[in-house]
This record gives sequence, structure tokens and C-alpha cells, in this order.
Amino acid sequence: MIGGLGGLRKRLEAQGVVLKGRYLEDTSGNPIGGKSQGVRYAHEFALGTDINFLKLTGHDIGTLHFLVTERAGLSLATSILPAISSVQEIFGSGETVRLTRLTLEHHFGRYATMEAGWFSTENDFAESSIHWNLYVYCEFQSNAICGMPQSLAFNSGYGWYPTAHPGSYLKLYPFGNRNFLISGGLYNVDNTISNTHNGWKLGLNNTTGSYLPFQLGWIHGGTDENGTLPGNVRIGGYWDTSQVKIVTTQIAQFEPSSVRLIDLPQDSVRGRYGGWVEVDQMLQRDHEGSPRGTLLFVSFIWGDPRTAFSPYFATWGLIRKGTFPGRPNDTVNFGGKILVLNPKLTHYAEYLQSLGEKAYRPTEENSFELNYGWRPNPWATVRPGLQYLWHPGGTSRYPNALILDFEVGFTF
Repeated sequence: MIGGLGGLRKRLEAQGVVLKGRYLEDTSGNPIGGKSQGVRYAHEFALGTDINFLKLTGHDIGTLHFLVTERAGLSLATSILPAISSVQEIFGSGETVRLTRLTLEHHFGRYATMEAGWFSTENDFAESSIHWNLYVYCEFQSNAICGMPQSLAFNSGYGWYPTAHPGSYLKLYPFGNRNFLISGGLYNVDNTISNTHNGWKLGLNNTTGSYLPFQLGWIHGGTDENGTLPGNVRIGGYWDTSQVKIVTTQIAQFEPSSVRLIDLPQDSVRGRYGGWVEVDQMLQRDHEGSPRGTLLFVSFIWGDPRTAFSPYFATWGLIRKGTFPGRPNDTVNFGGKILVLNPKLTHYAEYLQSLGEKAYRPTEENSFELNYGWRPNPWATVRPGLQYLWHPGGTSRYPNALILDFEVGFTF
């Protein structure tokens, strides 16, 4: 948006210094359904740089990544709907200024890459694919889809954007190309990192354990515009060493304050686990060399049945780029989530009902989203859309909700 700064940007990039920035806002309102009706606005500013030391100094130390984000605003999901998954991708993790990334990344030839510092697991494990230079998950405003399949954050110590966790990863490319990937990581688990006052937290106090993810990846096909239709497959899992309470201890968020939590189990377990599968595939392109095409993606998350808030979770989406004449960069996006709450929550609520308590049964919260991504130029996106939410908050307590969205983003 701010252009080349009189040639300064190109001169810096030639020396290995790349400047980055963006503004993104999400406005949502629910004219129908939910606990009450309202409109909420949230935004994020992000500023950062990537510094390639080989270009800058002539020494192959690696690339330094630095990113700071600022979030502000209110959530439709917490006070109005409610909703388990935020309907605004940009709300959450403490509405404050925070360090989001400070890492050093180094490539060991064609066969290995390592990165260490403070960053989110979301950068490299169960992450979104990129097609047409777009993060396909974030063609949607729903935070259930955008970024990563959100139940990973519900179920474990997975570090989600924009929080920064001390950690590292190693990626191996056994055939010397990007087609096949074997990766593993180690990240600090800190349940307080998203608090507003922890925006610049670098220490290890409040650590509960370590998050150990692994992932296998396969990239196949040609490019988005040429060759065989491309796609990605990622299969991963994790072990979280933290000691946590079993899932029934989370029942209070579903029940009115008048409900007595009789004989509530308070057991704890050491270690939790889970896994994911992500697949995306371009279904067609208009012709060879065309920037227009259609893409399908699906994901499935499974979590530890003892502790996972949502042990079964899936997202899906269909993206059409360049639907209308003269609009090769616009997208039409249709997708949704299936969020199944842990049956242990349901069974405990049924137990309370058998004792005469007016408890609600947590079961599931599903949704779909339809939007249009208008890109009037390379640095701006305007995305009006709508979402429909079944069982807001995961119970039958509130009526299904229609949500109207308006998202605007600028890249600096």
C-alpha cells in the first residue's frame, strides 16, 4: 500500500532486508439467533522484517524473523452469541501489543532446515497450504478454519498465532526437494501466554510442560498455473507432557450458574496426545497458465479422549479463484467446521439431569461460511460474507445464529 518508499524497499531487499506490514479488521453481527443481537469489531496491525544475513553480511548465519502484532476490539463470540470458535479470525490471544516472532532460521543445503526462538507452532505444524500466494485457510473469517484447525488449540499446548513460545523445529527433506517432508519440534507450553500482560513474555515461568509435534508432508503435482494439478497431504501428531485435569472439569462453561456440579470429577493426568490429517487438492484450472482455478481442502483432528475438549473436529472448504470476467484475483469461498464436544461432558450433564438439575447437554457446534474476496489491487482485500452457526455455545440453550461478516485487509 505504501509502495516502494522511493526505491528504499528494493535497495533493502537487495541487501537481504525485507519489510512487512498489514492491517486486518473483522466486523461481525448476528441479526438472528444466539443469546442476544449485536455487532463487534476487532483488528490487528502487524509489522516485521526478515533479514537474510548471507545477503547482508556475506556470512550464512541464517535468516532472522521479527514480527510484532497489535490487537484490539471486541468479540461477537464471547458476549453476544456465544460461540466456542471465534467467528472473527483476528480476535483473541490478548488484545494487546505482543512479540509474535523472533527466530533464526537456517538451511543446511537442500536436505534440512532448522529454526529456533520465540514463535507459534502454527507456523510449521498443521499449518495452512499456500495456493496462488494465498493462505487458503484464511480465505475464511471463521477462526475455526483460519490459521489452523482450531481444536488443536483447545485440546493441547499447541502454540497458536499470534502468541510466541520458546521452541525449535527440524525439517528434513530426504530426497533433496520439497516434495517429501519429515519434521519434528519442541515448544514450551504456557497457558498464561495469551494474557494481555504477557505480550512480551520471554521467560519460562508458568511452564506446564513441552509440546512435541511431528509431521509428514507430501507435495505433488505442478504449480498452481502449470502442469499436473497440485495438492498437499500432511499427517501429524503430538505429545504434550503437561499435567492437566480431565475434560469434565470444563463443564461449568456450558451450564447456568444455578446448576450444582454434583460429584464433579477432579482427576488429573500426565501427558496428552492427538493427531491430524490435512489434504488439499486443486480440482481444475481454466487452462494451462491460467491464474483461475478451483481448490478443495479438508482437515480432521483427533484428540486424547481423557482430556480433549473436542476430540473429533473437521474443517472443509471450496475456493474458486477468478470466477467473474475481469476479476482474476477475486475468490468465492464456501466452507465450514464440524466440532464434536467430548462425550464425557455430555454424559456428566445427563447425570446432573438425572439428579434434577436443569443442566444443558454439550454436544456439538457446527457452522458454514460463504464469502466473496474482492481484491481491487494487489495490496487490498475486502471480504463480505455470512456464517450460519448450529447450537451456539455447543448446547441447545440458544437458537441457531446467522452472522454477517465484513473483513478488510491492507498489506503495507
